[in-house]
Amino acid sequence: MTDSNHPQHSDITVDMWEKIDEVIAVNREIPGSVIGVLRECQDVVGYLPVELIDYISYGLNLSSSEVFGVASFYSLFSFEPKGRHLIKVCMGTACYVKGIQEAVKRIENKYNLKEGGTTEDRRFSLEAVRCLGACGLAPVVVVNQDTYGGVKAEKVIETIEKYE
Repeated sequence: MTDSNHPQHSDITVDMWEKIDEVIAVNREIPGSVIGVLRECQDVVGYLPVELIDYISYGLNLSSSEVFGVASFYSLFSFEPKGRHLIKVCMGTACYVKGIQEAVKRIENKYNLKEGGTTEDRRFSLEAVRCLGACGLAPVVVVNQDTYGGVKAEKVIETIEKYE
């Protein structure tokens, strides 16, 4: 496909379209490859805008509803832009009892961010999770792959500010 066949989307650069075309070309003839293609394309763009879903559908010779159905079934796929850094706050019993809700309030207030949302500058996304499997470290916050235990509300912003 040529550049003129690429839909216009402000988040997808020419280089990204080239990578997306490669992913589709490699997987076009492989039955059942849609999950892998969606994952690789989301890795390139950061999320799956509608235009990209339609483009993948066309490239794999599948209906848009079929590809959207797969993407919407799995929680690893996102239709909304995500921040460069994912903040996961544990809302499990141990973390809740030890005061994680105050840390969450401070994050929300400092960055004008709600649970499940992304900052306007796409620096952070905030996600509340039921358990991070680190109850002995409660309360726990994970930023990207970095786990912080014993999080104090008054120190949580200092910790998060390290991530540009």
